[in-house]
Amino acid sequence: MKLDRYDIAILRILARDGRITKSRLAEEVNLSISPAWERVRKLEESGVIKGYRAELDWVGAIKASRIVVEVTLAKHTAHDMRRFEQRVLAAQQVVQCYATGGGVDYVLHVVSPDIDHYQRFIDSLLTDEIGIERYFTYIVTKVVKSMPDSVPDWD
Repeated sequence: MKLDRYDIAILRILARDGRITKSRLAEEVNLSISPAWERVRKLEESGVIKGYRAELDWVGAIKASRIVVEVTLAKHTAHDMRRFEQRVLAAQQVVQCYATGGGVDYVLHVVSPDIDHYQRFIDSLLTDEIGIERYFTYIVTKVVKSMPDSVPDWD
């Protein structure tokens, strides 16, 4: 789907406020309600808008730690990567996982009640023999910026 300036504006607004009213959205993008909402519908149907949800602060709601983990696999076959990714998809502790190019294969964002639970989780990954060659753990001490669904302004 080719996006124009109206579509980009709509995406920026919805990323900031998914509960915005139809009339307010239309006003902010300088369109009437029907054309603005038709664009939203097309963005949803095309899969650009995947869904709407509440942004939660689990660490603030419950006592928990955020951990960033860099993972390098021993082998880089499609089978090995698929096996690792399937295990990560099944792990509730992993809230985000990125496959990366460069020095590491994956970067995981993990939420855990404490470091002991985190270490037991990592130990289970190693015991499962899913191809991890090495991993590095970084404890998040402060979130400086978190806007995972924001749309950058390249203008």
